[in-house]
Amino acid sequence: MNMKKDRKGCRYHIGRYQLLYLKLKSYKSPGLEMSVDIKPILKVELKQEDEHLNSSFERNIFYCLSNDPNKPCHILTFREITLMLDCGLSMQSVLNFLPLSYVYSNRLHNLPVWMPNDGGDTDVEGELRENGDRIFIDSLPEFCPPLDKLIDFAQVDVILISNYLCMMALPFITEGTGFQGKVYATEPTLQIGRLLLEELVTHIEQCPKANFASQWKNIVHKLPYPLNESFKPKSWRQIYNMANVNESLSRIQMVGYNEKIDIYGALQVLPTSSGYNLGSSNWIITSDHEKVVYLSGSSTLTTHPRPMDHHALKNADVLIMTDLTQTPISNPDSMLGLLCVVVSLTLRGGGNALIPCYPSGVIYDLFECLSIKMQDLGVQNCPMFFISPVADMSLAYSNILAEWLSSAKQNRVYVPDEPFPHALLLKNSKLKHFKHIYSEGFSTDFQEPCVVFCGHPSLRFGDVVQFIELWGNNPRNCIVFTEPDFDYIEALAPFQPIQMKVAHCAIDTSLNFTQANKLIKDLKPTTLVVPECYTQPPVSAPTLTELVIENNSDRTLIPYKWGEVINLPLKRKQGQIIMETEVAQKINPIEVKTGISLSALSGALTIKDNVHNMTSFDAGGENKLQKGTHYEWGLVNVTEFLQKLAQEGIIDAKVEPSGNGVMIHLVSFVIQGVPTEIYLLTKEIRQMLISILRLRLRFLGV
Repeated sequence: MNMKKDRKGCRYHIGRYQLLYLKLKSYKSPGLEMSVDIKPILKVELKQEDEHLNSSFERNIFYCLSNDPNKPCHILTFREITLMLDCGLSMQSVLNFLPLSYVYSNRLHNLPVWMPNDGGDTDVEGELRENGDRIFIDSLPEFCPPLDKLIDFAQVDVILISNYLCMMALPFITEGTGFQGKVYATEPTLQIGRLLLEELVTHIEQCPKANFASQWKNIVHKLPYPLNESFKPKSWRQIYNMANVNESLSRIQMVGYNEKIDIYGALQVLPTSSGYNLGSSNWIITSDHEKVVYLSGSSTLTTHPRPMDHHALKNADVLIMTDLTQTPISNPDSMLGLLCVVVSLTLRGGGNALIPCYPSGVIYDLFECLSIKMQDLGVQNCPMFFISPVADMSLAYSNILAEWLSSAKQNRVYVPDEPFPHALLLKNSKLKHFKHIYSEGFSTDFQEPCVVFCGHPSLRFGDVVQFIELWGNNPRNCIVFTEPDFDYIEALAPFQPIQMKVAHCAIDTSLNFTQANKLIKDLKPTTLVVPECYTQPPVSAPTLTELVIENNSDRTLIPYKWGEVINLPLKRKQGQIIMETEVAQKINPIEVKTGISLSALSGALTIKDNVHNMTSFDAGGENKLQKGTHYEWGLVNVTEFLQKLAQEGIIDAKVEPSGNGVMIHLVSFVIQGVPTEIYLLTKEIRQMLISILRLRLRFLGV
């Protein structure tokens, strides 16, 4: 048998097989579609590929490349296809760096330089600066990309992206790595993901730094907390450029909800709505007889995205669940109400409200709810400013992606009306958007008190840095944290001491543990795979043992952690074969029990792109098979079998239960009237046993 592998990773098997014990399923013109039990059915004449054939059906591996379950990146090898599930980028590392400012900052520049107490390691001089009890790196921020040691990204066949917050590492994976696979995402995920990537790159590129700090990574163990506990700092990388972003995004193929995509003939993948944000998806990965569900970033709350579709996720062989809420003890509705009250009271007191945020997502709901609350409290004349390099595109996309919205938002389109109220706010100049704080027209339109939405939520780059410098010393002003990705105390650390009020109103609409456990019971997976941290109470609430994924006897729970390799309990037992008409006509099925018929059949089996096709032999090919080969089947009556053995001279046979059958021990054999113990089955005895069995079995012949 010859085996080849093309550049896409598809394997081809070409050889001759004898097919036995076919379970008749259905006819399919012009040939026959059959369901066959792989292991006992395929008898391979050329044995060198037998081991590969068996192992390829059974080896299904899963491992985690990200240390942050809310910025997931996983690898799943299934049916010889290597899939990457999301490519989230952990940004926690940027909190260790000084903020980047568009204009020179005396305060940041004059922070004292920090050096180790032992006076050595002079190479790090100038790389670290001190503010209060915290040490910060004076350099362009670096990010923690997915682990690249367990797999060569060039071997990845397919990348499935769940939502635009889980694709920020895509340029790190597809560019400069030899990646030649396919990337699938919905249209909103692609378009809004493009905005997030562009904003991130723009924020950093507009604040270049001459120095690049790297020597501190050699003395991490000598540094104070939290730098000394940094996760794999030598793997951190500076951000990609726009050329990398554009190249990586050009690889994405847009898909719609419930659209089936064939993966090299081996698998089908299908995205369904996850209800988390615009275009967010859960992925269903199926073969002929197995089903894997990847559930990431999902929500059962009623917000602006299309509701979660959970019916298609039921009864999976394996359910992989990640990206649950980062605020397990907070209620999103309560946090949203609190935010509206805090902002409105700040405006009534003559102060300004600063809301660090991403340029898409929950910000659309904030515009709507906050404008209503400001109207109720009589501060509707205070303007709202949305400042981002992609603000205009974000507002435009939100109103043209109607098919991806909730029913209530979709219905507004047909009134006709804009899906989101911020369209009316823009028309009435209640909401104004600008690319930057220094954009033309901003200084003219700017008035206080006001509400400003801008990035980045980490407070390490973007226009938010300038507003903190501008408003930080006035206690009437307030900064409101709504994004759950960053610890607000750590985010504010380089700006301390600060006089402006601080409100933490993190809004995370993704599944909490109660919702997740209820959903799992409804979905009924055979095996559940979750991050290890979900099996323990969160660090913020160690006594709340209910904030975990429950272990239930009805399913197998497999926890995983960063860098760990998991063998999934997926064993392929059946596969489909398409037969040509000439081969199918030779089938002579014999019913062995209700619904199951057997037939012996010979032909040439070709496996290409994981599609099995059986054709008749070429000229002379059938002569290579053993003619007259028979395969016995049926049940043996043990009592009658023992009686026949006694008639042939085998006496004192002992019967013992063994599994689902029995084991018969042959003790002695009468030779010329003399009982003789049996130590070795001679050829004569074996032939006699075969003859007895064949009298009681039925046959299938090739």
